[in-house]
Order: sequence, then C-alpha cells, then structure tokens
Amino acid sequence: MEKPKSFLFNLSLTTQLIILNVFFYFIGMLFFSLYGEDFVLKNIALNPNMIFSGKALWTIITSMFMHGSFFHIFANMFSLFFIGNFLEKLIGRKRFFWVYIISGITGGIFFLIASLIFKTLETPAVGASGAIFGLLGVLAVLVPYSKVYLIAGPLILIVLDVIISKILPLKLLATVDLIINFLIILMIISLFTFNSKLRKIAIPVELPMWVLPIIAIVPLLIISQFVPLPIGNSAHIGGLVIGLIYGFYLKRKFPRKTKNLSNNFR
Repeated sequence: MEKPKSFLFNLSLTTQLIILNVFFYFIGMLFFSLYGEDFVLKNIALNPNMIFSGKALWTIITSMFMHGSFFHIFANMFSLFFIGNFLEKLIGRKRFFWVYIISGITGGIFFLIASLIFKTLETPAVGASGAIFGLLGVLAVLVPYSKVYLIAGPLILIVLDVIISKILPLKLLATVDLIINFLIILMIISLFTFNSKLRKIAIPVELPMWVLPIIAIVPLLIISQFVPLPIGNSAHIGGLVIGLIYGFYLKRKFPRKTKNLSNNFR
C-alpha cells in the first residue's frame, strides 16, 4: 500500500520555496538577535571579502534564502508566487528547480565579479532576486507576448526612499522608512481588490513579458550611477542571463511546443 504523501509534498515547488525562504528569514532574525550582525554577514550573507579569502563558500547558497527586511522578503516572495507558479506549470517541477538554483548561484557569482570591478568588496548581498530574475528570463523567451503588470509604484517609492535618506536627518529616517514600507505594502495589497480605482494606487503598467526584465533592470542601473541603491543589479543580471540561455535552449529543443506555447499567450 502506497504511503500518503505529506502536505508539503503536495504543494507546488514554488510554494515550497516560499515557505523555505520565510523559514530562513526567521532563522536569520534569530541568529541576528543571538549572535549579532557580524555573525550573519560572515556566515549567511554573501560577503565578497570572505569568499575571495576562501572562507564561508557556502554563503553563495545560504544568501539566496536570506533577506534583509520584512519588505525585502515580502516583495521577493510576492514576485516568486506569480512568476514561479506560472513558469512551474509550463516547464515542470524538475526544470523549474534547477533554473531557480542555478540562476541564484550565477546571480551571486555576477555580484562577486561586480564587487571586484567596482571595488565594493565590503558590501554583502542577500535575497532570492537573482533566482527570480532567472525565472523571468525563461518566461521572457517562452511567452514573450504574454501580458504582465509591472507595479511601478513600489519601485518609485524605493528610489524616493534612497534619495530622501541622503537629505533628512537620521532621527527622521526610521519614521520615513516605516511610512514608505506601509505605502508599498498597501500598493501591493490594492492589486487584489475588486475596485479598479483602488488598484491604480500601485501604478500598474501593462507590458509584454519580454519587456519586463528590461524595465526592471535598466532604469535602476541608470539611477544607481547617480544615487547608490540597496539593490543588487549585478545579481539580477546574472540570474536573467541563465534564464534567457535556458529559455532559448528549450525553444531550440522543443520548437513546436514552444511555438504553440508562445501563440497561446499572445
């Protein structure tokens, strides 16, 4: 008699990854409270200085499941939920898993290379965004004309927060950050309402899938030349490269299937 599968096994791989990310977020908070920031930065976050010294090599994996704040994990898991579930249904669990992991690792490698080029070896990195951009890269190739919404509001607020942090006195920054994080979460929640006017708060912009990674990376790259942003663009690019390569591989290996897929999502 076959044993019943566990509840977790029956969930989509995307959901399992979200649970895993949330679990490690709280583990990271626990380590932070018990051992301090230095321990987390050296043993969990991706720290270029440590890596190039031959230490904490495992952090190229652990950093993929670590997030720096509630908003950071909320934004990444929100994106993973929609992008991941869509792609997992298209390519299956096994392919999806390896795209996610390899994109995340490659994103970390790109981050390390960028830290050498731009001499930012002291700057650590955490987050699943490199892996998520890999998933987005596959979708951009397989279903390039599928309609998707870019939530422009939160991106605008993130840039505004960085600019304001350079102007306002330190004692006001915590209050401003709290207000901006609240507004960002409110924008995201508004997308699930049935009120079309309320959804406009998030400034949703309809785009074809192939345009989304360009819009999500290029403006931030330009802005970062003038204002330092707490966003790992190099990791995003690394993950995206893997996703695009794998997408084109699938398109070449399964030309008829991928063509039908693309036509179905025009």
